[in-house]
Amino acid sequence: MDAKNPKELWEQVLTQVELSISPANFNTWFRNSFVVKIDDNIIYVGVPSQFFKDWYLKKFHSLLLKIVRDISYEFRNIEYVIVKDDGHRKVSREPKSRSGAIELPLDEFYINKSDNLNPRYTFDTFIVGSFNNLAYVASQAALVRPGITYNPLFIYGDTGRGKTHLIQAIGNQFKKQYPGRKAFYLTSEKFAVDYTDSVQAGTANRFKDKYRQYDLLIMDDVHFLSKKDKTQEELFHLFNALHDTNKQIIFSSDRPPVAIPDIAERLKSRLASGMAVDIGEPDPESRMAIVRKKAASHGVFLSDDVIEYVSTTLSGSIRELEGMVNSIICQAQVKGSVPDIAEVRQSLRSFTRPQKVVSIKNIVEKVAEFYGIDEESIYEKTRRREVVRPRQIIMYLLREDFNISYPTIGTKLGGRDHTTVIHSCEKIKREVIVDTSLSKDIQSIRSLLV
Repeated sequence: MDAKNPKELWEQVLTQVELSISPANFNTWFRNSFVVKIDDNIIYVGVPSQFFKDWYLKKFHSLLLKIVRDISYEFRNIEYVIVKDDGHRKVSREPKSRSGAIELPLDEFYINKSDNLNPRYTFDTFIVGSFNNLAYVASQAALVRPGITYNPLFIYGDTGRGKTHLIQAIGNQFKKQYPGRKAFYLTSEKFAVDYTDSVQAGTANRFKDKYRQYDLLIMDDVHFLSKKDKTQEELFHLFNALHDTNKQIIFSSDRPPVAIPDIAERLKSRLASGMAVDIGEPDPESRMAIVRKKAASHGVFLSDDVIEYVSTTLSGSIRELEGMVNSIICQAQVKGSVPDIAEVRQSLRSFTRPQKVVSIKNIVEKVAEFYGIDEESIYEKTRRREVVRPRQIIMYLLREDFNISYPTIGTKLGGRDHTTVIHSCEKIKREVIVDTSLSKDIQSIRSLLV
């Protein structure tokens, strides 16, 4: 196979995608997909609307990136391009030639290459409620006197709570307020890759100069630097260089600085030296506001009973809440009318999680039975692989499906530290995306718990 041939590459990608998601999901999201072009080792995938683009970014980007990098490590990224069609395209898995029929709205839809900021993430589209008000106020204060008031600003909270939206909104607002200054956004994983590449290429000094030029540096998901000692050391020195010259630094994480495992104490001290604020679980009023605004931004105006139903069906993640709204928007676009409450209930069944009260003991019992191990071994301090993996799955299910706190899970499963639980949940969350066997196991276990 020629990895540089768009058609052949996408056929191989789709083969892997089919093994990783349900047939219904594949038919909905991928049967019409195709690669527009491959340029500078970036794959440009054509999608029919902003709705599809958002869904790919939220639900499938990590999976697709893993697949293409397994095919060839040369591929740097995947970008999604909205391609307006003539409305007569037939459904086909075969990527079709679009020569002469494509207009690529590059400037409008691409992330700014100079600073990595997504122009859609602004304060205007950020819903403020009691759950995130402190983080919002701190963000505004940091923009009044950048580099001085709150430096660094550290925003943390569970996944899907809007952290990335908020920190990128700071970046976009900073560009407007201070047009002569430079902002830059990246994930800690990208920073680690850049640093490793620079060391291997003998360009470490160029790497240092690149990151020291910015007036605002925004680093997302800093907790992924756990155990990356050399990268942590480089970040420590970069932090000092920026901080000493009053350059604003912003971090995000799924936990506060003190709870990040395997981070050098001196770096942990720097992360906690400014202002650390959390984004909690959104309250009912905020969730309703998010649903209403998200739908209205697509020209779909929902009734109050639909808004209330959607807001209360799934607790926790804003990302999942927006996923439900996207599903309703899609349904409205297909039907040509806004669905009523009965239709919404029917269409959102796949989003709902088990509402039945299930005890931790019951889950331990079902998982132990599924894997054929002794139930008591789950609570013991053993590191045997045949026990460790089921225990991690139990922790993942308790957190993901029943929203039980990390400390409670640790206490109930043999008195384990909450950082161990966090690590286990994150490990399964990453692996379930690419491990078909694990995904099937978890689906089977969930069916036993309903």
